[in-house]
Amino acid sequence: MSYKNLEDCLNDLKQNGHLIELNEEVDPEVEMASIHLRVHESGGPAILFNKVKGSRFRAVSNIFGTLERSKFIFRNSLHDVQKLVELRNDPMKALKQPFKNLSSGMAAFNALPLKKNVNLQNYFDEIKIEDLPLIKHWPMDGGAFVTLPQVYTEDPDHPGVNSSNLGMYRIQLTGNDYILNEEIGLHYQLHRGIGIHQQKAEVKNIPFKVSTFVGGPPAHSVAAVMPLPEGLSELLFAGVLNKRRFRYAYDEEGYCISLDADFVITGEVQPGAVKPEGPFGDHLGYYSLTHPFPVMKVKKVYAKKNAIWPFTVVGRPPQEDTSFGQLIHEITGDAIPKEVPGIKEVHAVDAAGVHPLLLAIGTERYTPFIQTRQPSELLTQASRILGTGQLSLAKYLFITADDSNRISTSNIPEFFQFILKRINPERDIHFFTNTTIDTLDYSGTGLNTGSKVIFAAYGEEIRSLDNELPEILKNNQLITSAKMIMPGIAAVETKPYSGESDTASEIQQLNDFLKDSINTLSNLPLIVLCDDVNFISESLNNFLWVCFTRSNPSHDIHGIGSYYSHKHWSAKGPVIIDARIKPHHAPVLEKDPVIEERVSKLLKNYGI
Repeated sequence: MSYKNLEDCLNDLKQNGHLIELNEEVDPEVEMASIHLRVHESGGPAILFNKVKGSRFRAVSNIFGTLERSKFIFRNSLHDVQKLVELRNDPMKALKQPFKNLSSGMAAFNALPLKKNVNLQNYFDEIKIEDLPLIKHWPMDGGAFVTLPQVYTEDPDHPGVNSSNLGMYRIQLTGNDYILNEEIGLHYQLHRGIGIHQQKAEVKNIPFKVSTFVGGPPAHSVAAVMPLPEGLSELLFAGVLNKRRFRYAYDEEGYCISLDADFVITGEVQPGAVKPEGPFGDHLGYYSLTHPFPVMKVKKVYAKKNAIWPFTVVGRPPQEDTSFGQLIHEITGDAIPKEVPGIKEVHAVDAAGVHPLLLAIGTERYTPFIQTRQPSELLTQASRILGTGQLSLAKYLFITADDSNRISTSNIPEFFQFILKRINPERDIHFFTNTTIDTLDYSGTGLNTGSKVIFAAYGEEIRSLDNELPEILKNNQLITSAKMIMPGIAAVETKPYSGESDTASEIQQLNDFLKDSINTLSNLPLIVLCDDVNFISESLNNFLWVCFTRSNPSHDIHGIGSYYSHKHWSAKGPVIIDARIKPHHAPVLEKDPVIEERVSKLLKNYGI
């Protein structure tokens, strides 16, 4: 089965119990997003909003709300896509078993985009930005945003679909200084293909053409988030995943138009043209703040006769975008281990916002003749990971090798305990300062700017881990409260963060207090400073979110008995991560209680 359009998919979901319809009028000002969040949290179905206040168009969300639903949508093509990925990783298989892999050849045919010479008026009506469902997702958002866009651009040096890029970069439709119906904001982060295209346009000093597709077969949305090799068009992947070639045409001004999309917004970015974009409630659980980003002059807005506007809502993970990541992993399998020699597993931890925390299992093969086991090849592999695509945005990388193959990065508590039993804080912690980090991570020193750290541990166990809070961390004037998070990790609540100089003084006091108890604390290798000890210790997800989204390694990692030796930082006692909220951090996302009450009443009628 392939879907010709979004409505095909929604009818399929409805017939199989994966979709509910809301016939009440709903407000795009935060209320629709609140409904989505509530339904997604309950593991509920996709939601079709039939009456959107202020717009004649319907809207739908939570299409990809669970991995099970995503696999259902692509149930007839997932195997073919997995086979193609497998053949790419091992092309000799195709030669050894040509008849077995014949279906992969058919899948490859579907990858070829299909250009059509058509009258666009037979496909679309022309509308304005103000006619769209202008959905505001969080109370402090700067305006309405497109959250499931397929942003299409072409290489100015090599025009055409073969060198195109299709990415999911948020689009701000209203608010700030944007002129309604004439300008929209284009936000994209580091390591995105669109940046390469725009840079070439800037060098040539020519307008940068952008087409934004919204809706169409769900495969097109997945293609926009798929981490494909640079230079390989996502349109090819969209055709394979949908078992139907990507159909497109060009309008009279030379903009590429997806003929299967529900909506298309075309426009151009003039060289150097930027305007303030944001704030936006983002997938780390905080607002990304207002910054200058490219501003796009709107040319035309197209809509199908019965178009449906798809959207999602991001916030503190896990959210619907988590399922995108799970589906990508389902498709690519062990692609990363094949790309980085020696790596067995890599896990970007969703609960920590993906990029802030990466867990990896590698191998140690350099010196098997040496009895003392310590990280060596692991450091090479860690450097390779931090230089690979979007993995390079990782802020914390914990890496180990397990000769017995007993542990997995998916079992996070067990993985941390394996590392902490072996880590030597005088040898195994390696910093990268003044470097690039994720655009959405505000723990650093500026936009895209911060630090990274590698915790590399290997060898025999050098400690057992405390299960009980050491007595010295109880009842003293420096510590307000303390609790164990998991074996080997304690949460310590102190007074709120007030600045670097005060923190240096506080850490010094803590060091003076604990330095004579280093031996007593040898089985507690990690202490996390926090604002709310009960919250951070309440669940694993709370610990992962607070610890790794609220700390900048170079500034916020300290240690009892710390020192430098030939520029290498070391600690004789426990490592301390300061995960308190700092003044430069972005605000935490919080829901509007009035809207929440209204949503509760509405969803009660649907048993949610």
